[in-house]
Amino acid sequence: MLKKLLSKCLCLLLLFALAACGSGSSSTNNPEPSASVQTSSVDPETSSVHSADPVYALAPTAQNASGNRQGVYYEIFVRAFADSDGDGIGDLNGLIQKLDYLNDGNPETTTDLGITGIWLMPINKAASYHGYDVTDYYAINPEYGTMEDFERLIEEAHKRGISVIMDLVLNHTSSSHPWFISARDPASPYRDWYLWADENSDEYNVKATIWGHNAWHKVNDSYYLGLFWSEMPDLNYNNPEVRQEAKNIAAFWLDKGVDGFRLDAVPHLFDSVEVRPGESGLEKTLEWWTKFTAFCHEKKPGCLIVGEVLNESTSIRASYLPALDSTFHIGLGPQIANVVKGGASNNNYISTFIANNYAQYAKANPDYIDAPMLSNHDQNRIITAVGGDHEKMKVAASIYLTLEGIPFIYYGEEIGMVGGKPDEDIRLPFVWGGDDPLQTRWRESKYNAIVKSVAEQEGDPNSLLTHYKRLIRVRTKNHALYAGKFSPIESENPSIVAYNMKSDRQSAIILHNLAQTEQSISSLDLTGYTLEFCQKKDGFVQDGNQVVMPPLSTVIFVRDLN
Repeated sequence: MLKKLLSKCLCLLLLFALAACGSGSSSTNNPEPSASVQTSSVDPETSSVHSADPVYALAPTAQNASGNRQGVYYEIFVRAFADSDGDGIGDLNGLIQKLDYLNDGNPETTTDLGITGIWLMPINKAASYHGYDVTDYYAINPEYGTMEDFERLIEEAHKRGISVIMDLVLNHTSSSHPWFISARDPASPYRDWYLWADENSDEYNVKATIWGHNAWHKVNDSYYLGLFWSEMPDLNYNNPEVRQEAKNIAAFWLDKGVDGFRLDAVPHLFDSVEVRPGESGLEKTLEWWTKFTAFCHEKKPGCLIVGEVLNESTSIRASYLPALDSTFHIGLGPQIANVVKGGASNNNYISTFIANNYAQYAKANPDYIDAPMLSNHDQNRIITAVGGDHEKMKVAASIYLTLEGIPFIYYGEEIGMVGGKPDEDIRLPFVWGGDDPLQTRWRESKYNAIVKSVAEQEGDPNSLLTHYKRLIRVRTKNHALYAGKFSPIESENPSIVAYNMKSDRQSAIILHNLAQTEQSISSLDLTGYTLEFCQKKDGFVQDGNQVVMPPLSTVIFVRDLN
């Protein structure tokens, strides 16, 4: 029951965010269409636009929640996770059968991972394998199952205290979407749902390029905007009908029971190549997402809508926080990987980097909620970045799972799945092992020989999987870790990263030895603190304020304040 309560508290906490596919976002940039393009059954003249919900009073700005932040989310590419029908492609029923691996709903057990939320990568009917080119916003990808399967997934997840958010791709559709197929006709009622311009347009430069390719694409005598790809035409958010339809789509899935959304490509709704002279694309984008946030909150109070602003610039990510719940901490993973690999001469650097990021977030929105992550479906897997070393990977995990906000684990990260670009090789089948009948085979992995499966790691007290299970449990039970604020501690030992997480109830001191040799620190005041987590007991010594740490290890001390 505790896990269920924690998840419900989380669900009643979080509010909104935006998402993006920047120039490096492979989910939308330079995608590869699948061999068999799925065609939507929606008729653009009839059922493609759902009737509008009642008009809701919109808040002037989105208000971020500031309560329980206990949850840990898990990003899942359904195609790669678990296959229930033997076709090699992961599906919703397979995921349902593997929910107990993620959280069995029993707080007394320690065999499950202990996550409290799932982010489903796109599950809508789409033209490509990744799903970021939607052909029907109101349908489930038939390779993944049916709407009934989805409804059962929501029910079973909620039974276990797991919240479910889904990817929502609102910046663009597939060129195979019935709306766009109709819009190619200048007389179509859907023409203005997309952005069109003539070659000699005074409003738009149809020769503009973005990220090295053309932003506008020719059809007959006109050009349409497709920022990411010619087969992903951008929707026109100057059109009130499009804005209303985006709300209708969100309402449909919230009514189905989802607990929020991860929004894709949010910064690009009014990109620089599509705004008129004198207009501010950022201003228009923030205005729209503020209203969309308010709508979602009105429809389902407490829903979480987290966004990917795919930019390593902290100031750019922060600029969206006044309208959002949270944005993914893009750039954090590479910085952590760098110090874990030994790339920083003084490991106090990472604490300073994190503190500076939080300071900019707080300036933009004092109630910001961070979403720390090591990597996702658009980035090389983090263990690849640390040279495949499980001990270094453990320390990397220990850092981001003890920071502010709501951490997001990318599926397979917890078992050390390997992968680098191209995109397909960072979205490989999850490795269950042991001849598991639910093993997916959507793509052959060249890394299977070097990845230890779940079956091999379960029960091993020193495995990476066990380390994740322990860390998640420590995080979710300690108020300082899930609700605290971060402040760096100056360490006299350049090999030890030290920082404090402090809430109104509890204080925690976290130490990470990033060296491959034993290290010590004596400048801490540990009066009243007790040892809560010790990654490696062999070689660990505490004598008052003197702490001796084994190589590549983490310790956490906690002190209750009340």
